[in-house]
Amino acid sequence: MTTRAEAINLLEENGCAPNVIEHCKEVALLAVEIAKKAKAAGHDVNPELVEVGALLHDLGRCKTHKIAHAVEGYRLARIEGLKPEISEIIKRHIGAGISKEEARALGLPEDDYFPRSLEEKIVAHADNLVKGTSRITVAERIELMRKQEVPENVIQRVNKLAEEVERLFL
Repeated sequence: MTTRAEAINLLEENGCAPNVIEHCKEVALLAVEIAKKAKAAGHDVNPELVEVGALLHDLGRCKTHKIAHAVEGYRLARIEGLKPEISEIIKRHIGAGISKEEARALGLPEDDYFPRSLEEKIVAHADNLVKGTSRITVAERIELMRKQEVPENVIQRVNKLAEEVERLFL
């Protein structure tokens, strides 16, 4: 498994900006907190995978800050020879996922970008709760999405993911 230090080094080597790296570190801290609570509640989750996936979720931001950063990050992770589980976290972390139809409309390769594994869901959720390096609530994320005129079905998807992940340890 890729270590925390190796993940941070990979972000630096690929030219990720310091603010992106700090964001990734904060997402990783929150994601590991969630993973440990879920594990303590009896769920089969790998906190080490969650940490590395969260640290690398924005690897593609070294190439673009658009929605395609997930695809770029996935591509870079595959080139770097990272485990498929890590690559999939990177690919599927956007919001609460993107359908094939939405991907096509956004100019992404036509694929299903919905988080499937528990680790993927935890990282996507944690990323939704971190703006820059500050933690925010689901309500604050939804308010930001509404201000950006994100479609209501996408907002509801983010809310549903939040409910699903938070049920793991409540």
